[in-house]
Amino acid sequence: MSWDIVLFNSKQKIESVAELDETQLEPTDFSGILENSFERVKKDDNHREIIGKNFTIDFFSSNGHSSNFMLSLYGENGLFELIVLAKKYNWQIYDSGIDKMIDLENPENNGYKNHRKYVEQIMKK
Repeated sequence: MSWDIVLFNSKQKIESVAELDETQLEPTDFSGILENSFERVKKDDNHREIIGKNFTIDFFSSNGHSSNFMLSLYGENGLFELIVLAKKYNWQIYDSGIDKMIDLENPENNGYKNHRKYVEQIMKK
């Protein structure tokens, strides 16, 4: 099961997506940055799959800039790769599974472990 993540580029420190100030969002070429930041990128029309060590990141490329960007992670290592990019480009990461922003300095506080718990809950239903 994928881990749905949204990347934001905002001047504002986003505490909650519900309280997001859209005027603070910065248009960004997320697709281009992601594609150029990894060695193995499988392309199929506008679908992209970044293949890394023990992870994949799936997304649909866009031709333009956007202030947020949704993608799907498979594997914990993918989160750590995204955190490196987030720090480099001043992005913020939202975890849709737990409805929280990821703490880039302490991702273990609300990262993969909570995603696994969420998946286990879903699978039991």
